[in-house]
Amino acid sequence: MSKTPTSTTADETPAAVPPGDDDLGAAGSQLSTAPTETAVPGSFGGNRTPGPAGRLAWTGREVLGWIRWFWRQLTSMRVALMLLFLLSLGAVPGSLIPQSGTDALKVDAFRKAHTTLAPLYDKLGLFHVYSSVWFSAIYILLFVSLIGCIVPRTWQFVGQLRGRPPGAPKRLTRLPAYTTWRTASSPEEVREAALRILKQRRFRAHLADDAVAAEKGYLREAGNLVFHIALIVMLIAFAWGQLYKTEGNKLIVEGDGFSNTLTQYDDFKSGNLFNDDDLVPFSFNLKKFTGTYERTGPQKGTPRVYRADINYSLGAGGKERKASISPNHPLTVDDARVYLVSHGYAPTVTVRDGKGQVVYHQAVPLLPVDSNVTSQGAIKVLDGYKDPQGKSEQLGFSAFFVPTFAGAGKGTMFSQFPALDFPVLALTGFHGDLGVDAGVPQNVYQLDTKNPNLKQFKDAKGNPLAARLLPGETMTLPNGAGSITFDKDVNEWAGFQIVQQPGTGWALTGALTAIAGLAGSLFIQRRRVWVRAVRGADGATVVEMAGLGRSESAKLPEELGDLAALVHDKAPAQADADPDREPDAGTPVPAEGAEEK
Repeated sequence: MSKTPTSTTADETPAAVPPGDDDLGAAGSQLSTAPTETAVPGSFGGNRTPGPAGRLAWTGREVLGWIRWFWRQLTSMRVALMLLFLLSLGAVPGSLIPQSGTDALKVDAFRKAHTTLAPLYDKLGLFHVYSSVWFSAIYILLFVSLIGCIVPRTWQFVGQLRGRPPGAPKRLTRLPAYTTWRTASSPEEVREAALRILKQRRFRAHLADDAVAAEKGYLREAGNLVFHIALIVMLIAFAWGQLYKTEGNKLIVEGDGFSNTLTQYDDFKSGNLFNDDDLVPFSFNLKKFTGTYERTGPQKGTPRVYRADINYSLGAGGKERKASISPNHPLTVDDARVYLVSHGYAPTVTVRDGKGQVVYHQAVPLLPVDSNVTSQGAIKVLDGYKDPQGKSEQLGFSAFFVPTFAGAGKGTMFSQFPALDFPVLALTGFHGDLGVDAGVPQNVYQLDTKNPNLKQFKDAKGNPLAARLLPGETMTLPNGAGSITFDKDVNEWAGFQIVQQPGTGWALTGALTAIAGLAGSLFIQRRRVWVRAVRGADGATVVEMAGLGRSESAKLPEELGDLAALVHDKAPAQADADPDREPDAGTPVPAEGAEEK
């Protein structure tokens, strides 16, 4: 038995064979479904015949030829990888530069801060990268490239699966891996044994004339096709999700609820093809928020339990169910997900007029400004209040709340711990017109103290009226204007983000499938094996085995050696074979440099 040295190439073409060999024929073809590329286009029009008709025909052939050439370039793997890289590169500005579809306020602030760059960014579409012309062009070209690459290769691969491995070439000695020996077994016995052994090794094998042809590793090309199909699925899922996505935020105080309609959101943004009817019909109530924190050590103040207990229902008449939402465990309702994103306190206050009548009683959510939930906000009494002269007015209070006060004389008003250990509410009062009826949008958590129609309450000494209240304490407004009480009830609120983005399941499936397909295309080798058994002039059977792989692999000669050993066990070499004997005219010539047993 003898073997030749391995001779393979490192690219995606079949293993190299000595120059001048043209005997492989179909045996060396179709190891890959990659299309043949034209490196440099030539003149596609050919010879031009005289006259207008000849010129027109030549122009048509030239234009058609160039179109075909550009199509081949667009659908090549090289261009597809370039487009995929450009798509990834184009997404970088969308992560670094504020986007108008995500945060218009940050975009306005960027324009004011960068008066030179902003006009340039506007022209390049960098404030709306994902809907810009250039990003859409890359996206569409990549989509077309992948489809144009996959469709013909798929049909070609299906044809290969339906066909049989090609017959053996005339000279097996020209193949990269080769071995031969003489045996006393008949050619038919050798071929039958080889056919049986190859099928046991999961080769697709059949008898072709005087040889057995076998092939293995079809999953390599299948993995390649699966990888590209998965990329298309991911692109479709990404586009679908971006066009139909919705994202909104809602702050809910304990005891209050939310219904998934546009009017219920504090802020809301959506994709270009979103329709109001696409919102999942569900509602929920925040029953209780539970937050516990680390009391000692270097992680003091770190949340340990951060949970919102809710009751929710799907549809108008849906059954009410209980659920808990935490930062890593959102609530999933059909295509919508509800995330817990923030938390704070809502102290309950009661406002009375000069006659002692309650004109306002509500838990007021205040926004945290640090990790210890030091909070600030505004209390606005819009209706029902009248001053001592009986004139209708509006009241406003700037509020500053700390759940754990450091204590009087400590030199700080900031909270020392996020839990309600020592709650204190600091208030400053205003009266007049808050400006909410002017039609100009206002921040509900801030007072416009620069409003000329809004006046600050003064104490008896003419100083601005301010007080620091403990739960149950009251600040009396001057001149019989009424009072405001910090009630003993301090509710908690939770901020929720409701996201509805269809196609995420498909995108995840596409990503996992792409990884599996890529692994198959990288680690599976497509290879062919032939076993030829013919009768020599001296009556002995000459057995030749050879292998051909699609790309360079040290396993091909090793695998061929294992197969040859199994066939050799069924058809052992003749003990009296003369290694120096000249082969007969009808006997195939072993490879140069081969060693014989």
